Amino acid sequence: MSTTLVKPAEVERKWYLLDAAGKSLGHVAAEAAVLLRGKQKVDYTPNVDCGDFVVVINCDQAVLTGKKAEQKFHITHSLYIGGLKKVQYKKLMAENSNLAMTYAIKGMIPSNTIGAKALTRLHCYKGAEHAHAAQKPEKIEF
Repeated sequence: MSTTLVKPAEVERKWYLLDAAGKSLGHVAAEAAVLLRGKQKVDYTPNVDCGDFVVVINCDQAVLTGKKAEQKFHITHSLYIGGLKKVQYKKLMAENSNLAMTYAIKGMIPSNTIGAKALTRLHCYKGAEHAHAAQKPEKIEF
C-alpha cells in the first residue's frame, strides 16, 4: 500500500464560512489557517497547495482576551529613518477589524509561495453580509 500524493490539478477546493462573533481572535485565526492550508484533508500533501477558500464574517465582534487590546501592538517599519509605526490593537479592531483578523491568520501561515497563495483565498468581512453567497460556503462550528 503506497501513500497517495495529490497533484495540483487534482485538488478540489471547498468554501467554508467562519463566524467570529463572540469568539477569540486567535481561535478563529487558528481554525482559518488550518482550512487555508488544507491540513484537515485526508490527502494533505505538504508541498502542494491543497487548501480551501475561507470566508470570515463578523470580524468586528471578535474578542481579544485579557489586556491584549491595550498592551498588544501591530508594528510595521518602512525601512526609512523614523519609519516605525505602532498601532494599538484596540484602535486596529475599532477601525479595521478585518485587517486585524488577516494579520492574525497571516502569522499562522508559512512565509513561502504556498502560504502567499493560501492568503489569496481568505476573505474577511466586518459584518454578517458577504459577497460569496453564490459559492454556497459550508458553515463551520468550532
